[in-house]
Amino acid sequence: MTTKPISVNKLAWKLAENLISNQEYYGVKVCKTTAGATVIDAGINAPGGYQAGLALTEICLGGAGQAKIEFKNYGDYEVPSVVITTDFPAVAALGSQFAGWRIKDGENIAICSGPARALALKPKNLYAELGFQDTSDKAVVVIESNIMPSDFVVEKVATGCNVKPENLMMLVAPTASVAGLVQVVGRIVETGIHKLHNCGLDPNEILYASGYAPLPALCEDFEVAMARTNDVLLYGGVVHYIVDYKDEAKLESIISQAPSCAASNYGKPFIEIFREADKDFYKIDTKLFAPAMIMINNKHTGKTIKAGKLNPKVLAESLGF
Repeated sequence: MTTKPISVNKLAWKLAENLISNQEYYGVKVCKTTAGATVIDAGINAPGGYQAGLALTEICLGGAGQAKIEFKNYGDYEVPSVVITTDFPAVAALGSQFAGWRIKDGENIAICSGPARALALKPKNLYAELGFQDTSDKAVVVIESNIMPSDFVVEKVATGCNVKPENLMMLVAPTASVAGLVQVVGRIVETGIHKLHNCGLDPNEILYASGYAPLPALCEDFEVAMARTNDVLLYGGVVHYIVDYKDEAKLESIISQAPSCAASNYGKPFIEIFREADKDFYKIDTKLFAPAMIMINNKHTGKTIKAGKLNPKVLAESLGF
């Protein structure tokens, strides 16, 4: 297995330490678990905010990408948007940020993402394809949840990563919080890479990546917040990748299948799609989970291929304008 020149856990650990050193600025609260792991609360019992969300996003990217907030135009509206850039697309997005580790804890499921996955190899086949495995005696995990991690989850993550609990940092934020919304929307580049991967593109072919998507309106209702985070990616998300690909015809075929508009149920707010599917994600056309617009600059030919489109109408309806 090829060793990459960066350690996503070591880079993310430094970013997490900065949060701990500046708790008031980031609006986070820090505590220790029974086993000695460090938990950084960015939205459950702490206010969190934009800065905490941006830090969470960069930690999810394994310290191998940058996040910022800028205003972008979507039809008649200027909306604050999360902008992502990375020079390590496959490792930062699929090897770290992708929410590929779920831990069942009684009635709850801890959705885990971030660099700890690259130690636990969750899922193993993905890391074999990426040719990447991190080496670190410290682990950092981000959990999307409205409850603090239990001792059971702490033990599962520490054991899976083969680290001592005192060398484990866990960052937590609910979806229906400012920090939680920022870090979910900050997955726009990963969403595109994941979809292109499913369509047949080797993630390692992507040399550089950038993208943006609008922040949804804040709502305390989890179901509405979840639906809106999907809408902003599906109808307002834009990604741009640079590749070096010799078979341009094949590349065009892959990208034509990749945007959200290729799905059979495209065109309605996600809350409607979700309820029509009896709130069962497995009943929803998987082609839908993709950015609205995808652009690929092929370094080999110098051309840029585009697929998909923004949908300001559905976006405005979802965001409550």
